[in-house]
Amino acid sequence: MSKDGLCAIVTGSASGLGAATAAILATGGARIVVNYSNSKAEAEATADLCRSAGAEVVVVQGDVSRDEDCRKIAAAVPWGRLDVLVNNAGTTKHVPHHDLDGLSAEDFQRIYAVNTIGPFQMIRAARALLEAGAKASGAPSAVVNVSSVAGISGGGSSVAYAASKGALNTMTQSLARALAPLIRVNTVCPGYIDTPWFTKGRGEAGAKAVRDAVVAKVPLKVASTAEDIAQLVCFLASPASSNMTGEFVRMDAGMHLVL
Repeated sequence: MSKDGLCAIVTGSASGLGAATAAILATGGARIVVNYSNSKAEAEATADLCRSAGAEVVVVQGDVSRDEDCRKIAAAVPWGRLDVLVNNAGTTKHVPHHDLDGLSAEDFQRIYAVNTIGPFQMIRAARALLEAGAKASGAPSAVVNVSSVAGISGGGSSVAYAASKGALNTMTQSLARALAPLIRVNTVCPGYIDTPWFTKGRGEAGAKAVRDAVVAKVPLKVASTAEDIAQLVCFLASPASSNMTGEFVRMDAGMHLVL
């Protein structure tokens, strides 16, 4: 699964799954655009990790919910082509599903703006570069959307989050049809990932309770790490998956098997 010579953007790559994805791509020989919304220090740490693997790296700030920022991120690509776009940036609000008053219209709009509209805007902004990459390499360029099992099951951190990821899954199929044959579009649907995501939303004790419950429940008895999921993201980004498009690939340690 060589990534040698690939040019890639990874949105939301300051930390967590995005940082792990950028690092694996860089280790495989890719050139990386590291994107962040708020944490420049974390983004620079990701960039340093990629550079230590010998990668050429560009760091660019941008909020994917803003179309002008998406265009700025794409314009930061210095190589005249793009082979990989990983739409990893995401957000949520942790609200129990029965608490309908816990979500406002503004909450829905913000979550959709980042999780659903953001990937669309990034694909649109990067389309010409992705097509240039396909023509240069003779193989389709790859878009990998990071969704969630919540988009399949309707579970997850809130109703708005699950709905936004379900919409992202549908959009993956729509754009896989529309952008073929030069660009292929696939989606990763992770289950629980052991990252600061839950700590930020639920605090240390709440995050530990979620992790322990997941490990006890899933058939494989593991809590997936960012690196575990990033390996799948990078497979879908690499030429090894060149005949795949329009797919949702679930990685949840078997949670979907639990009745």
